[in-house]
Amino acid sequence: MKTYLINHLRIPGDIPNSQALDYLEKVEATAIPFGAKWLAMGPPDTMEGTWPGAVVLMEFPDRKAATSWYNSSEYQAILPLRTKNSIADLVFIDHLPEGFTVKGWAASVRSATALK
Repeated sequence: MKTYLINHLRIPGDIPNSQALDYLEKVEATAIPFGAKWLAMGPPDTMEGTWPGAVVLMEFPDRKAATSWYNSSEYQAILPLRTKNSIADLVFIDHLPEGFTVKGWAASVRSATALK
């Protein structure tokens, strides 16, 4: 089951400094061996609420690949280049199973919680 990385990224002044650019130049080489693909990156069109900064959306083959990349010595070596030069909320989330519906999920919550 595919796993996605979502990063809500804020760069002070909206322009990466030299260390942040070093990170960007190196990060891809750390992620590709784990099957990572960049799916989206940049400022979003915010439809509701506020979303200062940018979004990074990456895809990994599965959760094991995603966490193995994040914990790899290669990525950990460059991680401070990002964390010291930006603000980020970074999460992993798994792809939904085949046949998933929001209506079905809501029904299972109602059933489990007796919210009829």
